[in-house]
Amino acid sequence: VQLQAFGGGLVQAGGSLRLSCDSSGRTYSIRVMGWFRQAPGKEREFIAGISRSGSITYGIDSVKGRFTISRDNAKNTVNLQMNSLKPGDTAIYYCAADARPWIGLAPNEYNYWGQGTLVTVSS
Repeated sequence: VQLQAFGGGLVQAGGSLRLSCDSSGRTYSIRVMGWFRQAPGKEREFIAGISRSGSITYGIDSVKGRFTISRDNAKNTVNLQMNSLKPGDTAIYYCAADARPWIGLAPNEYNYWGQGTLVTVSS
């Protein structure tokens, strides 16, 4: 399985971005897709995950109500709509996927990773 994330960029505080992640290869094996982010000097943190059936788990309290994860099973894509962005949201954002039937919260619970896309929020 190969993942490719795109949609990052530079945005002013209060703005919005929509990240997308395309998957290819043995996509039939993917059950869970998710998004993580990693800021400089910090650990990679779980933002949100979504199962094939549409169950969603959000990980970071600070993004709840501002970020929305969605998935298109037909296109094998996962999206992250980010609104009301803050400078603290600046990070490299990674999409991830796995064949596990549950939404993992830790990076080591995902076997497939995209290359990351940089999101920079200016104040």
